[in-house]
Amino acid sequence: MSAPATHAADEIQVKAPDQHLEEGVQHDHSSAQHQHRKDAALALLGDDRVEMTDEQNRLVARKIDLNILPPLCWVYFLQILDKSCVGYAANFGLQTETHLVGNQYSLVSSSGYWAQLAFCCGFTAFLIVRVPTRILMSVCILCWGTTMIGLAFSKSFGPLLANRFLLGMFEAINIPLFTVVTMSWYRRHEQPMRIAMWYGTNGVASMLGSLLAWGLSFSQSKVLYVYQILFLTVGLATVITAPLIYWRLDNNPATAKFLTPQERLWAVERLRSNNTGVETKEIKWNQVLETVIAIPTWLFIAITFCVNLGASVTNTFGPLIIKGFGFDARQTILLNIPFGFVQATVCFVGCLCAARFGYKSIVIIAFMLPCVLGSGLLYGLGRTANYQGGLLFGYYCIAFLFGCNPLIFSWLAANTGGHTKKSLAVSLCNAGLAAGNIVGPLLFNSNQAPEYHQGLAAVLGIFIACSVISGILAFVFLLMNKRKEKQRVANGKPAKLVDSSMAKVYQAGPSEKTENGYRLGDQAFDDLTDVQNDEFVYSY
Repeated sequence: MSAPATHAADEIQVKAPDQHLEEGVQHDHSSAQHQHRKDAALALLGDDRVEMTDEQNRLVARKIDLNILPPLCWVYFLQILDKSCVGYAANFGLQTETHLVGNQYSLVSSSGYWAQLAFCCGFTAFLIVRVPTRILMSVCILCWGTTMIGLAFSKSFGPLLANRFLLGMFEAINIPLFTVVTMSWYRRHEQPMRIAMWYGTNGVASMLGSLLAWGLSFSQSKVLYVYQILFLTVGLATVITAPLIYWRLDNNPATAKFLTPQERLWAVERLRSNNTGVETKEIKWNQVLETVIAIPTWLFIAITFCVNLGASVTNTFGPLIIKGFGFDARQTILLNIPFGFVQATVCFVGCLCAARFGYKSIVIIAFMLPCVLGSGLLYGLGRTANYQGGLLFGYYCIAFLFGCNPLIFSWLAANTGGHTKKSLAVSLCNAGLAAGNIVGPLLFNSNQAPEYHQGLAAVLGIFIACSVISGILAFVFLLMNKRKEKQRVANGKPAKLVDSSMAKVYQAGPSEKTENGYRLGDQAFDDLTDVQNDEFVYSY
């Protein structure tokens, strides 16, 4: 690989050194160790510092929002819509017309998560590190859209199971890739809200998907069933999206086409205080080992498993549970719309609170309270017309659960450094998500309908476990910050550091060197993990 300065000039035509000095870049070429580092930020900046005001920071953030967020939101919306179609189809003859018996419907629903579980235990992390973002995302969208069309022509258990498995396999990349993309473009203070914006389309997809299914239920066709028309509609929309994403999306801020050369410098410099790097294309096996043995990794997997075990109840059996309250198929679909509204709302409210107060653990614990209330009402109330209002209220309360996933992934993103480590950590966390969605439907046997007492009792315990794990995670990060303070003192640095990445207003780090020759922030783009970087500050 060529030296950073040469590479940057070749890639994005960065201005000559004398022009950099005129625009506020402070040069320091005393450190020769950077020349072999491969982070995209180092390829652009080298050892330079770029002076930037908060106004310039906001300008770049707005341009990133306009060019990166819309593709992420649209693709995630499509993924949720595609995944939810199996649940909608169950209300319009899928089980009858495809001759599903026993627990075959549950197996079809969970097979996609089996694929995600298999591919999220390392392979997705490998793809995220090695394959450019726009290529990886476009190919996966094309493949899962094609598979969705295949579902429309599946007329028995075997083809349904195979296509649903393939759909899950191609969708397995989404949450890990989207989280890493958000980490690579945004400051830590900005990440929760941006993750909420694309993850919040979960609720939007529930609302619009319900309306779409309701509208298509009136279609009259002598050739296709309603569920087939639904699968074809969303499948074709997904396939058309693939080339648009390839044309629209950029790989990282250091090479973004929608930014000017100067704005690319700002876009990278503003990420310095994250201490998590931007992007590399090298698998680092020491980071793989560190990810696997880290206690926070397994706690994040555990809490994601618990949250999504509960979420699977509504994803797979939600329409059937509502139908058990005494409503017909069309009423059931319409009554799922408020649930989607609550989903979208709590995603934004939760992330706003986390960004405002900085404590994601407390917000997660707070969201568990209405989930406990809701599952308790569903468990305790009888399935008669007298209790329909209370049952619906309890069901909608469980939607608070969906505010936890964006908080968990933004919390993980904020506390993980090193491109290989963060890619693998998010992939493993998504494996926990898949495992939760596999186990969840198995708790709800059709023989328990319509009360589902056994499944609801198990879910109630899971919600309580989520609160406990969240508190343990916060305590672990508190201890890790104490250890970092001792490490910094031993290295001749201040024990306490101001975490400017969590500040609402952009603050440049200090440019002067310490007595030992250190300059805070110089190792921010060295692709160090959070454990290796003594300047890393964990958030709660």
